[in-house]
Amino acid sequence: MIRKATAADLPGIGGIYDAIFDLEEQGGPVYTNWLRGTYPTVETARQVLEAGTLYVGEEDGVLWGVANLNDVQLPEYDKIPWTIPAGREEVAVIHTMCIHPAQSGKGYARQMIAFCEETARAQGKTVMRFDTWEGNAPANHLYPRLGYHLAGGTEFFFQGYIREILNCYEKEL
Repeated sequence: MIRKATAADLPGIGGIYDAIFDLEEQGGPVYTNWLRGTYPTVETARQVLEAGTLYVGEEDGVLWGVANLNDVQLPEYDKIPWTIPAGREEVAVIHTMCIHPAQSGKGYARQMIAFCEETARAQGKTVMRFDTWEGNAPANHLYPRLGYHLAGGTEFFFQGYIREILNCYEKEL
C-alpha cells in the first residue's frame, strides 16, 4: 500500500535512508550521491511531510519506500531541453524516491512511480519529470522501461554542497 506519510513514519523513513547509506559505505553498490547527515535526513523528510507531499509504501506495517511528489522544478531544470511542452503548473516532479535495499527487486519502484503518476493525474498534471544521479544504474535502466524519455543531463549543485550530473526524465501523463 502507498499512502501519505505521517509523523509516525519519520523514524522508518530515516531507517530507509540509513540502510542506503550503510550499504554504500560497506562497499555495496553506490546508487546515490547523497551525504549521510546532510541529505536526505529525517529533518528533510519532516519538512516534506509538513508540505503535505511525502508518501510512503508499506507492507505488513513495514516501510519499503518513500517519495516526495510535488511541482518543484529545480533551477537546473531550465537547462534541460524538455520535449513535452507544459506550463510549470502542469508538471509534477518526483524527488528523493528510494526503496529500502532489503526490499529491492520486488517491483516496489514501479509501484511507487505508478502511484505518483496516478496522483499527479488526479491533481490535473499532464507531465511527470524527475532526475536521478547519472551513476544510478538501476534507475537509469528502469525509467525508460516505464515509458520515460531521457530529456538530458546537466550539472546540479544540489543543496549547495553536492556537484553532480543528474539525468532528467519526462513522460506525458
